[in-house]
Amino acid sequence: MGVVIIDGSTVRDFVSDEAQFKKSVDERFAAFDLNNDGVLSRGELRKAFESMRLLETHFGIDVATTPDQLSQLYDSIFEKFDCDRSGTVDVEEFRAEMKKIMLAIADGLGSSPIQMALEDGDENLLKRAADLEASKSNSKASS
Repeated sequence: MGVVIIDGSTVRDFVSDEAQFKKSVDERFAAFDLNNDGVLSRGELRKAFESMRLLETHFGIDVATTPDQLSQLYDSIFEKFDCDRSGTVDVEEFRAEMKKIMLAIADGLGSSPIQMALEDGDENLLKRAADLEASKSNSKASS
């Protein structure tokens, strides 16, 4: 278990580093693409969000959400990601929506730093942002 500290500029810098952001998001997309067909189905995207438990908790505390409410929520998320209404989410659509989400997180954080406790092996995008920031700091310190 480790702790990282991030703020809005950490997240924004990560998103603006196009190569790192694309690589990180594409890796998440590939992990979510369970049948390796190059697109995310409604079920695959739902499984991805279920695995992150973003919608069933509020600041780490379980919240009571009925199965119907969750289904409606997952359907609305899928509709948001499926920009071309093809019934699947391709990597470009996924990347574009993840960019919007990350920038919204950056706006929400502003200049207020937060601490995040991460489990070993956790590879979420906020951790990647913190890792990128740390690598920049380390290269400046060794220069």
